[in-house]
Amino acid sequence: MSNSTNKPTNAFWIISFAAFLWNISGVMSYLAQAYMTDDVLAALPEAEQTYYNNVPVWVTAAFAIAVFAGISACVGLLMKKKWATILFIISLVAVIAQFIYNFFMQTFVEMSGNKIILPIAIIIIAIFLAWFSIKSEKKGWIS
Repeated sequence: MSNSTNKPTNAFWIISFAAFLWNISGVMSYLAQAYMTDDVLAALPEAEQTYYNNVPVWVTAAFAIAVFAGISACVGLLMKKKWATILFIISLVAVIAQFIYNFFMQTFVEMSGNKIILPIAIIIIAIFLAWFSIKSEKKGWIS
């Protein structure tokens, strides 16, 4: 049984704040993609232009859900609220949905070399944050 009066460790606060900063960068990436101008799009390589012009609505929705659930979860974590856990899980599911499309369905941009590093890091961090929030809940750091 968890004791809701448990005081979070310094590591909890460091991880929570780092996660918040990480998720702010995700929101900024989403907004940059959602509001990309025609001039910015035209400056991209042809394969990336084709990708952005053909991204299905459900993939864009998954991206939005992933970043906005993630940033909301971070706020919840910093507020020591256990609803952060469900939001991190929702964010993780959305991340997986988005990258299933990017890795296995789209054929416009080859996902190899440097183009695969950030998506893999995003998946790993999403898994970690879901796990971390579950662990924090079990330790009574969030309630």
